Amino acid sequence: MAQNGGSPANHPPGKPGRGSGNVKVEIYDQGYNVNAGGNEEYLQELAAYVDTKMREVAEATRTVDSLKVAVLAALNIADECFTLRSRQQDIEGPLRKRVEKCVALVEKALEHSN
Repeated sequence: MAQNGGSPANHPPGKPGRGSGNVKVEIYDQGYNVNAGGNEEYLQELAAYVDTKMREVAEATRTVDSLKVAVLAALNIADECFTLRSRQQDIEGPLRKRVEKCVALVEKALEHSN
């Protein structure tokens, strides 16, 4: 489970896990019945992550309106997502070029060995 702002483990949505069907999760002291899509543990982990983010926002802003807390937490989570996506793109571009160079070198070496 994600705790204290930790990131949820990297589990593909819909990947079979233990349990399936509707699962009750609690986020910010509210219960929700959610279809686990075959992965109850992952759903519980996501719910714990959202709960943690909402509590962090509520504490930092001293906001008691749960809707405002939810929107601000969603903005924080979206920022995390966009930042990670940007980092991934920054890594993939140069990495792809390096892989292409390696493949070209291997192909060239194979041509000369024949």
